[in-house]
Amino acid sequence: MASKPYMRSTPKLGTRQAGMSLLEIIIVIVLIGAVLTLVGSRVLGGADRGKANLAKSQIATVAGKIENYQLDTGRLPGRLEDLVSAPSGSAGWLGPYAKTAELNDPWGNPLQYSNPGQGQPFDLVSLGKDGREGGSSYDADIRFE
Repeated sequence: MASKPYMRSTPKLGTRQAGMSLLEIIIVIVLIGAVLTLVGSRVLGGADRGKANLAKSQIATVAGKIENYQLDTGRLPGRLEDLVSAPSGSAGWLGPYAKTAELNDPWGNPLQYSNPGQGQPFDLVSLGKDGREGGSSYDADIRFE
């Protein structure tokens, strides 16, 4: 029996190897970037929506603390800081009713308080994301009703 000679396969010139071309790689990178941009904008938009909802509930909570202050002292606070530390000459103060951090909205802007309010005993407002009066969307003012 004669042994078979060792056969070696060599690639022929002119044959193409399987793989991706530079153009295909660029297209894939662009598509991945577009998907990440879309997902990123949805996630960041969700953060603002969450802060706006948090501001609404925070306004209601602080308004409740103002009403507790009024029940204890018989009058509304002259300023929001009166909820944190007792003002001079306030009989019946059983606070603190709030912490200093609670007097800022989720964007870090101070809540706006006025006594008396317009058509109600007091006004309590968050100026929204931009921290200025007016605005629309997430920059809109959030008021206690």
